[in-house]
Amino acid sequence: MKKTDFYDVVVVGAGPAGLQAAIHASRKKVSVLVLGKAHKSSLFRAHVENMVSLFNTTGKAMLETGRRQAKNFGSEFMDEDILKITADDGRFELETEGGNRLACKTLILATGTARNKLRVKGEKELVGKGVSYCVDCDGNFYRGEEVTVVGSESAAADGALTLAEIAGKVHLICDDLKVSEALLAKLDNSQVVVHQGAKVKEISGKEEVNTIVLDDGTILSTSGVFIELGAKGLMELATSLGVVLDDTMRFIQADKAQSTNVSGIFAAGDICGPPWQVAKAVGEGCVAGINAADYAKKL
Repeated sequence: MKKTDFYDVVVVGAGPAGLQAAIHASRKKVSVLVLGKAHKSSLFRAHVENMVSLFNTTGKAMLETGRRQAKNFGSEFMDEDILKITADDGRFELETEGGNRLACKTLILATGTARNKLRVKGEKELVGKGVSYCVDCDGNFYRGEEVTVVGSESAAADGALTLAEIAGKVHLICDDLKVSEALLAKLDNSQVVVHQGAKVKEISGKEEVNTIVLDDGTILSTSGVFIELGAKGLMELATSLGVVLDDTMRFIQADKAQSTNVSGIFAAGDICGPPWQVAKAVGEGCVAGINAADYAKKL
């Protein structure tokens, strides 16, 4: 682990809400760090024609411009996914996929809400019966059992390592493993069985998951299948911090100041629910950035 760096405000998410939050927080003369990867934003591949004063532009161009603006006002950037966030004695501590340790007074969650699915046979039918999208939420139900994690990025690798301390045998199914050297080293030194270059073809079971079938015909016995595609999502991060979600358990509840029920944690953008519009994300990011900076200054 590297030394812990401290910031007034850490923004988790490098999309339009996160960038706007960083711009307004930085203008308040507090130290700001933005975590995340721009190409993971739903805006990155979008074509934008309904944002005021912008006509016929690309999401990629908007994100690149927003990043330059935030940097110009003093924001720092770290293009890494978050693995863990904990609250400790009035501050928040974070660990990134690259092994970086960070701490901050105030946190802004702007990660979006995408929950990627495998879309294979048996997945939909067995959700809640062995198929899960959250290791941190459901891992403890599989103590001593044989389980499988599916995914090629940081959430899957970290989930497999977490389950290695809880479950019996852990399989990691990954088409092309794209994780930091730090995470890769942890996997190499663990008991996780990595199936590199493999894909899940089917999840099988009647009342609960029993097996998975890989694209080469291999059949693996498993009690649980954890689908972790991409970076750590809303459910994992929010659950670990005690942030209240709405009745659908899909979105964060935030007030007009973009404050959550946890002091010092703000939220903005798609993570707070529809409509899925850049204008809404930017507006909420502005409010969250201003109020997060003011909160940090009061501390």
